[in-house]
Amino acid sequence: MKGVKIIVGFFAVIALILVAYAALRTVPISDCGENGTGLACIKLPPGFSIDYYAENVEGARSITLSPNGTLFVGSRDAGKVYAVLDRNNDSRADKVLVLAEGLDMPNGVAFRNGSLYVAETSRVVRYDDIEARFENPPTPVVVNDNFPSDRAHGWKYIKFGPDGKLYVPIGVPCNICNKEGEDERYGTIMRMEPNGSQFEIFARGIRNTVGFDWNPETEELWFTDNGRDWLGDDTPPDELNLASEQGMHFGFPYCHGGDIPDPEFGKLRNCSEFTPPKLNWVRM
Repeated sequence: MKGVKIIVGFFAVIALILVAYAALRTVPISDCGENGTGLACIKLPPGFSIDYYAENVEGARSITLSPNGTLFVGSRDAGKVYAVLDRNNDSRADKVLVLAEGLDMPNGVAFRNGSLYVAETSRVVRYDDIEARFENPPTPVVVNDNFPSDRAHGWKYIKFGPDGKLYVPIGVPCNICNKEGEDERYGTIMRMEPNGSQFEIFARGIRNTVGFDWNPETEELWFTDNGRDWLGDDTPPDELNLASEQGMHFGFPYCHGGDIPDPEFGKLRNCSEFTPPKLNWVRM
């Protein structure tokens, strides 16, 4: 049953992301549209439905929900962070506020103890007591600015783990390259205390994760990893990985999908040295 719960939770997250991503309505709900952008293009299992929750949320990319029901949204390209409010609890947003703008790919958002954490390319900042200051957001506090400034795979998904630490990935600034001898932070998921201290590597060998979560029973970390490009339409696959403890290596750049040696770096290490994915799939 644990595996079932994980998969159900995973698809619940995907559904929520789809609602946020659909925030920019470009065609009617009932129209799939020439570019495949309408909600009618989304195929759902029997018993499921999808609709717009909010509009005019430019570039919506990552979301987090506060205990009070505020939906905070980060954008990769728009440079903005939003608060989406449903004050009458009718499951549709009635107000969208821009909390910050002019930021550097503020993709990741996380909420803890009344504060909103936002991940830019080279830093994580914090907006304190934000739900009491929607109309006049505070000047952000810099939590940690010790991140590479590369824009390639520089956008970050962030989340607090069951250990109370903030987990922050650092993707590799390339399609395929070996940065382990140059800067060990590349290709990792890192973690730190909420104040930015005790910054450490949790997992390695990860090209670019764009989402992760913990099993609520075992507190093990599950994360996605986007595979490298230019090896063909179906190779290598993207991955769903399980990091059951700190220090695990998931193969990049030497091995992809658990058993596919990289044509350039695969000769340096054997796939058997690394933790294989729990699930592979091909991006469309």
